[in-house]
Amino acid sequence: MYLKLTFFFAVLLSSINISAQTTYPKITGYFGIMHPIVTFSSDETTVNFRDYYAVGFPTGINIWKSQKIGFSFEMVPNIKDDNGTDKVTNLLFHPGVLVALGNGYTFAGRAAFETSGRYGFTPVFNKTVFKRSSCSYYAAVPLPVRFGNDHPATFTIGFQFGIAF
Repeated sequence: MYLKLTFFFAVLLSSINISAQTTYPKITGYFGIMHPIVTFSSDETTVNFRDYYAVGFPTGINIWKSQKIGFSFEMVPNIKDDNGTDKVTNLLFHPGVLVALGNGYTFAGRAAFETSGRYGFTPVFNKTVFKRSSCSYYAAVPLPVRFGNDHPATFTIGFQFGIAF
């Protein structure tokens, strides 16, 4: 009897690939640098690095429910230097849904709530560029759409890179 149970458990354990298993929910964190490249509105088109310099520092936590879907909460302090005056212009609260697309690509659909009074949504297309055992490096293209605060609607194309751990 004990020999049969031992054999059964030995076969069962040998069929499981322990190194490939991940327990869900899986929690990861990240930090990045985001540069808006160009912003379009009905009033004007502005270009970062030419008209001003703006940078954001996205910091967040991802909670993966499974290998394919997760939830993310991100906060982004934004700094702007315009005509030699620099200041924190905004803090963005950025919750969203994560969808793994395969081959290191992820889509994040985020709601956007800014302390400047603006709101909207941000689709983000993300790619893991280098994957290491303790961290990953990524590049992303955020596409923020914003409304409110007596300003015209805007659409921005940005570039983000960072580290996930």
